[in-house]
Amino acid sequence: MRHILVSKFADHQPLYRQSAIYARAGVDLDRSTMARWIGACGTLLRPLVEALRRYVLAPGNGQIKTGRLWVYVRDDRNSGSVAPPAVWFAYSSNRQGQHPRSHLAQFSGVLQADAFAGYNEVYVDGRIQEAGCMAHARRKIHDLHARRATPTTTEALRRIGELYAIEAQIRGQRPDRRRDIRQQQAGPLLDDLGSWLRERLLTLSTQSDTTKAINYLLNQWQALTYCEDGRVEIDNNIAENALRGCCLGRKNFLFMGADSGGERAAAMYSLIGGAKLNGIDPQAYLRHVLTHIANHPINRIDELLPWNVAEQLRR
Repeated sequence: MRHILVSKFADHQPLYRQSAIYARAGVDLDRSTMARWIGACGTLLRPLVEALRRYVLAPGNGQIKTGRLWVYVRDDRNSGSVAPPAVWFAYSSNRQGQHPRSHLAQFSGVLQADAFAGYNEVYVDGRIQEAGCMAHARRKIHDLHARRATPTTTEALRRIGELYAIEAQIRGQRPDRRRDIRQQQAGPLLDDLGSWLRERLLTLSTQSDTTKAINYLLNQWQALTYCEDGRVEIDNNIAENALRGCCLGRKNFLFMGADSGGERAAAMYSLIGGAKLNGIDPQAYLRHVLTHIANHPINRIDELLPWNVAEQLRR
C-alpha cells in the first residue's frame, strides 16, 4: 500500500498507469481497488494529519508561508531555528477567502503569502500580520523582460537582485542578526528601489504594460518591507516549492474525481511533504505509520509525526 501511495503522491503516477505497471509484472490490480485502499488509508491517517495541522498552525510560532489545494509551511530554518519543518495541505472546492479565514482561525503570527485578495480579511484585526512575497511582486516585471528587455525592466531586476544577494549571505543566521543586517544594507536599497520605481512611472504611459507591472509591485509595498522582522523571508518560495509536486501530479492525474479525492490528496501531500522536509524517505515513513497507527493511542498521535520518528527510521 505504501508503494501505491508514494507512486501516486510523490512520483505522480496515476492509478491507471500503476495498474498497467503491475500487470506487466503479472499482478492483476484494478485501479478501483487501489482507489478504495487509498480511501481507507486516508481515514486511518486522519488523526495524524490533524496533528500535523495543529503543529503547522500553532498560534504564535513564527511565520507560515502560504502561498484549491492550500499549502501552509512552517519552516524557520533560514532564520536559525531548530524547530522541525512541516507542511500542511488543505483542500477546498473553490478559492474563496472563507477558506484561509477558517484555516487560520486559531493562528496568530506572521502570514507570508502572495497578494491574493482572499487573504485580506485575515489581517483586519491585527492578530495576523502580513508579509508579502517579492518573487510574486517581481514576476510581472520579469515576464516583460523575458519577452522584450528594456532599460527599465533591466534596472528593476538588477535592483531586486541586490536584495536577494543580501538574503543569501544571511540565510541560517538568527532573527536579530538578520534584522540588523537587513536594516543596514537592504533597507536603503528598498527605499531607493521604491523611489526609483515611482520616478519611472512619471515617464511611462499610464496604460503601458511596464506601468501595470510597476504598480502591481508598488501596491504591495508595505507588505514587501520585510527588514523589520528577521523571522520572515523575502518571498514565500518555500511554500511554492512545496506545491511543485502537486503541479506535476495535476498534469498527470487531470482530475481528483470528487471532493473526497481532493481531501485524500491533501492528506497524503501533507504526510509525504513532511517526510521530505525532515529528510525521511516517504515510503519508509508511510510503512512505519501504517504499521503502527491502528494500535497507537490517539492521545499520543504526535509521536508519529515525521520528525519524531526520523532518527528511528534513519537507523
